[in-house]
Amino acid sequence: MKHQHQSDDTDTAAFPEQFARTRRFSLGVPRQFTVSPDGRRVLFVRTGSGSDPVGRLWQYEAGEERLLADPALLVGGGAEDAPEEERLRRERARERSVGVVEYATDAAVRVVAFALSGALWVVRTDGGAPFSVPAAGAVVDPRPSPDGRCVAYVSGRSLHVVGLDGDDRLLAGAEGPEVSYGLAEYVAAESMGRSRGYWWAPDSHRLLVARVDTSPVARRYLSDPAAPSRPPQVIRYPSAGTANAEVTLHLLTLDGGRTEVSWDRAAYEYVVDAGWDAHGPFVAVQSRDQRVVRTLAVDPGTGATEARHERTDPAWVELVPGTPSRTASGALVLPEDADGTRRLTVGGRRVTPDGLQLAAVLGVEGERVLFTASDDPVETHVWCHEPGTGCRRLSRDPGVWTGTGRGGTTVLAGMTPHGHQVHVLRDDDAPAAPGLVPEPASAPAQRPAHDSARSAAHDSASGSAHGSPHLPARRHPEAIASLAEEPVIVPRPIHLSLGKRELRAALYFPSWHRPGTGSLPVLLDPYGGPGMQLAIRARSWTGCVSQWFAEQGFAVLVVDGRGTPGRGPVWEKAVHGDQLGPALEDQVDAVRAAGERFPDLDLGRVGIRGWSFGGFLAAAAVLHRPDVFHAAVAGAPPTDQRMYDTHWKERFLGHPDEQPENYARSSLAGHGHLLRRPLMLIHGLADDNVAAAHTLRFSAELLAAGRPHTVLPLPGATHMPADDAVNANLLRVQRDFLKEALPAPGGATAAR
Repeated sequence: MKHQHQSDDTDTAAFPEQFARTRRFSLGVPRQFTVSPDGRRVLFVRTGSGSDPVGRLWQYEAGEERLLADPALLVGGGAEDAPEEERLRRERARERSVGVVEYATDAAVRVVAFALSGALWVVRTDGGAPFSVPAAGAVVDPRPSPDGRCVAYVSGRSLHVVGLDGDDRLLAGAEGPEVSYGLAEYVAAESMGRSRGYWWAPDSHRLLVARVDTSPVARRYLSDPAAPSRPPQVIRYPSAGTANAEVTLHLLTLDGGRTEVSWDRAAYEYVVDAGWDAHGPFVAVQSRDQRVVRTLAVDPGTGATEARHERTDPAWVELVPGTPSRTASGALVLPEDADGTRRLTVGGRRVTPDGLQLAAVLGVEGERVLFTASDDPVETHVWCHEPGTGCRRLSRDPGVWTGTGRGGTTVLAGMTPHGHQVHVLRDDDAPAAPGLVPEPASAPAQRPAHDSARSAAHDSASGSAHGSPHLPARRHPEAIASLAEEPVIVPRPIHLSLGKRELRAALYFPSWHRPGTGSLPVLLDPYGGPGMQLAIRARSWTGCVSQWFAEQGFAVLVVDGRGTPGRGPVWEKAVHGDQLGPALEDQVDAVRAAGERFPDLDLGRVGIRGWSFGGFLAAAAVLHRPDVFHAAVAGAPPTDQRMYDTHWKERFLGHPDEQPENYARSSLAGHGHLLRRPLMLIHGLADDNVAAAHTLRFSAELLAAGRPHTVLPLPGATHMPADDAVNANLLRVQRDFLKEALPAPGGATAAR
């Protein structure tokens, strides 16, 4: 029997197809959990298998799963025909499946609404088959009222409400082709994390609705050169320094009433979040320079607003998912950056300890707050806070966890070193007292400015600093099964802390390599930018790909440098004004430190590959540090930061008219003449996020400077290529390019 950490040639050859077929091992993984108020039932979405892309709606109750909705039985097995607004929403969400990909419920979790190929479907969780509800047109983002009597939805950029009997009412009609009601604008969905544009009131008679007018936003035209007879797609894309969409909020009643919400939109043009709870509607707004976020209470009768909280930061105010929220008593749940730690505050009090970095608020029930946080950058855990009790960590095993909870039940979903796991934890499954972190009694002590996380070597698995090594034994929790395929290539990372900044890293050797038996070329495989960590203690798809490249004969190094999340606000904001310098310096320091510790790493043959920010970093490496990096593959790289969207790019670099030097130092454009090493550029020609113009213009600059390079265009591909054959062969194309660019001494092959 083959050892689980070995990979034979058959597995290596089969991996690219498996990687593509499973949509990066995402198919078959349970997700989108909703817990009923009594905690007895859990709804979730899961595809039929690890290679089946069709999502189905399930209910878990009393230890058993029940299928609520199967698209194959409702609309057949043909190709899906989603409306354009839904297609764009899925692109922003990086959705890889079809069928039931999202749903919403009433307050009791008895009525569930979802869309299939633009048709509105409803199913009751207490029995009965799903039934279609007539709608005015193709349906996007249907959401039942809290009382379950009707469903709101967007169609033709207009907001409708329909009773379950089919009685349809137009609440807000789009006044023109540039106007929409109930949808999130581009920068909200792509860069803020706000994917929705309307919110029901608890009384089911009113809604808070976003109106978006994109007429001030510049047009872009996306065409497919491989299909010249097809007309171009026109999109509204706000590049850095240009006008954003105009977003207003309106209070609508089911009987046709309408009141506009008023605030200083000139000073706070971004609507970063909104909601309507038992205390009334609320909204979080942000200034254009992103240094101020205000939480506003909205008068539901007049639309007048009152500031309840203001967060400021000289760099930018980081948006934390799930905030602002309010407890049953009305206490605001917000983040606060202080002394190197991103803390959770409730009612203005800091309730999490020094060094525990808040990641997201998952939910609020009564006075209980469920949240995720890290005290070790390579792991993220689910915690809960209750007044007088303090914080308690709920997820036990190493990994990156998230979850939801209600009625004494918490669903924990995590990527672990052994794959995806979902646990259903009841409040009586573990004692309440052991493993608690008491609430801070006073302001936190100062920590080193360069890193608020605990300082320790991470070459092996370790417990976290706040209670995790001493979690009490508990009854084995219930589990919801993952149907994801097991990867034929099993990652075997060595977790490291490298250099003076203790850079978190993972090093992958070929399974067949034995120390001292020969040198290996080094391949850096980073993302290295905001919003994503790769050097985590979990079996992610990125780790599987890194191990596959290792099996080709590379020592693969993955490094999370400055600007990546999980290590506190000082670490994240070290890239303010310069997104390239610190990020590249950390990759250089890491590969040199790894070379000192592992003699088999051949630092005379170092390649680097990446996608999106990682692609930008890879190309920058061979431009600016050819002494360290000898070849690069850059996928979908943003080469000119002025061409990226307002909210994302101005967050880090400011307004290009006011701080042009930040954009110049952080762009590849203008530096093409520096290229001395082999470089492959890959780009989807239908990418509406990082436009193909980034690569095409940079390629033209390289050609004008007489710098040879390779360009691989992907016709019809977006920022997330969807074609299985393309995704499989992209791995092989990159491997072959890097092997040719990094030949072994004497011409011998690096791999077995």
